[in-house]
Amino acid sequence: MPMTLASQGAADQVVFEPMIQIDFEIKNFLSAWLHCDHVSNYMARMISHNRSDSMKHSNLFSSAFNELLEIAFRTRHSSGELACRVSRQGETDRIELTFPCIPEERQFYQEAISQIAGAEFRERYINSVSGDLAPSREIVLLELAIDYNATLRFEEINSDTITLVVDLPLESLPN
Repeated sequence: MPMTLASQGAADQVVFEPMIQIDFEIKNFLSAWLHCDHVSNYMARMISHNRSDSMKHSNLFSSAFNELLEIAFRTRHSSGELACRVSRQGETDRIELTFPCIPEERQFYQEAISQIAGAEFRERYINSVSGDLAPSREIVLLELAIDYNATLRFEEINSDTITLVVDLPLESLPN
């Protein structure tokens, strides 16, 4: 049974309807940095056609999804499968990104997402982007929570595979 860790409240029992899924061998995905951009643009165009402002939705979704794909691109695990699944419930799009990772990476994601649940995550984000130190690796996750009002969840599938679940309420974001 997967271990789940949510960043903002408990996972709800709302049903998300599947929209699209793309699977890659991680080795093939890691062969070119441009895969992140191409896949995020394709997925954004596929799911944004019926939104109230399809261009805005596509741009926001593509940016957020590209950041998640770059997380997977940085994995130090060279075998296995990358699965990108998008589903929807009302105004919220759910991205489930399943990819192989080594134990140290798994621990990092687990801790980073648990810290996003803390009350001071906005302060950590501001310190990270405005301080003299280089931004931490968790900055991408913090930006998703702050800029996109995303809810993040970590699921441990097995000893070398995790799923990052990101709920993006893009349709309800202010202009």
